[in-house]
Order: sequence, then structure tokens, then C-alpha cells
Amino acid sequence: MKTLIVFILCFLNVKYILSQNLNATKSTDSTETVWTQIKHDAQYTLKGVGHSLSRPIHWKGNDFAKLGILFAGTAALTAADNSTRDFVQNNKDHFPKALRDFGWYFGSPQNYFAANAGLYGLGLITKNENIRKTSVLIISSSITTGLIQTFSKTAFGRARPGSGLDHLDFDPFSSKARYHSFPSGHTALSITMSHAIAKQFENTWIKIGIYSIGAIPPISRLIDDAHWITDIAFSTALSIIVVDSIDKFLFNEKAYDYPQKKKQMSWNLRFSTNQIGIVGTF
Repeated sequence: MKTLIVFILCFLNVKYILSQNLNATKSTDSTETVWTQIKHDAQYTLKGVGHSLSRPIHWKGNDFAKLGILFAGTAALTAADNSTRDFVQNNKDHFPKALRDFGWYFGSPQNYFAANAGLYGLGLITKNENIRKTSVLIISSSITTGLIQTFSKTAFGRARPGSGLDHLDFDPFSSKARYHSFPSGHTALSITMSHAIAKQFENTWIKIGIYSIGAIPPISRLIDDAHWITDIAFSTALSIIVVDSIDKFLFNEKAYDYPQKKKQMSWNLRFSTNQIGIVGTF
């Protein structure tokens, strides 16, 4: 099964290259060496991580308000933790095992970064700057969300659903794995990659297809009873925010030669008496 999953990951990468229909498919200048391209990409990967991690220093009132909405919405959503878990566990037998396995392997760091390495390698081989830029966006965003979620897991110390503990049981800075539920690492990686790739397409249906694949790991983690719905929701919001921030940074820095596409979808946090979540507007 593991071999099959790796094949699926490689297939998805190839499909992405073959099916892309962007206007920005500029090839790299043939005079540039591979080493020059790698140094350029590594530089902007580090800059992207530094930019995203340092953003709170530059925040203003509206930015802190959005952060407050994110945490308030997550806190409010805890009311649905147990009911969502019960629903998922009662229906988990209807979810194909192959998709559960795909969700696990795709969200695992070693397979995830191997897939992105393959994507970046294809960008170098084909001298396609847009593919390289997409890979830089993925890796820099993944490093950022990875650092945040790794620290948060230990700092919050939230109990996992499958541990027999309550969803409001916390043991901050515990070394025990059963207290490393919030946020979800598999979700952070999966949504980071799917959102970064989806941003490269203008076709709404292609975007929906990519997001659907990206949703498999979060759903599989719920089915495996490894996370609460709030772990998933927070990680999703975090990933979208980080990817958008670094993508905007790369564009403003003119790190890569690609035109600004007409905005097809915007993501907003919504929190009111009858609405909590992330809303995508086409």
C-alpha cells in the first residue's frame, strides 16, 4: 500500500505539470545555471519564512482583531467537538480505507516533502519558473506552519480524542503524545500544499478538485480519531493565512516573473451568532 501511495503522489505531481493552463509559464533564462536557480530559490524560501514569522511585529489593530476572531471562532467551535466525533466514528466504516491510507501518507512529513522535492526537481529540469515558484511557496509555507504547529502542540497540550480524555483536557508542555492534539500537523501540511497549488489556477473547477484532494488528510485524521474538529479548523485557517502572506510577499518582491492574475477566490474568517468558519468567495 505504501508503494501505491507514493505512486499516487508522483502521479499527482506529473498531472499538475501536464494539465496546468496558466498564462504564466515562463521558462527560466537558459543562461542561468541550475546552481544559480537553486541559490535564488533557497534565498527566497528563507526570506518567505522570515517574512511570515515576523509579521506579528508589524501588525496593526485590524490584524489583531482577525487573530482574535480566529481564536474566538475556534473556541466557539469546541461545542461541536463531541458531536462531530460521534458522527464521524459512527460512519467511519463507509469511508474507503484507501483514502484513509492516502490521507495518512500524504500528510506525513517524509512523504510530503518528498513529493514537493519531486515537484521542485521537475521545475529545474523543465526550466519552468512558475513550477519552481510554486514549490518555493509550498516549502516556505510548510516550514512556517510546521514551526507554529510543533510549538503549539506542546504549548497547548490538548488531549487527543482517541486517548479516552475529554476535548477540554489540557496538559501544557507535556511530552506525552496523547496531549499533542492541537493543532493538526497533517492538516497543516495538506492544506498548505493544496492551497499553494490551487492559487496557480484560474479555473474554479480545477481549484475545487485540488482542494478536495487536500481535504482527504484532515478527514482521515477525524476518522482515525486522532484530532478534534477544532484542531482541523484551526490548522486549515492557519495554513491559508500563511500561504497567502508568503505568496503576496514573493509577488511584491518580484522574486519571480509572473503576472498578477485576476482574483478568483478570496478567503475570509467569519464569526457571528449563526456563522463560524472560513468562507471562500468565488
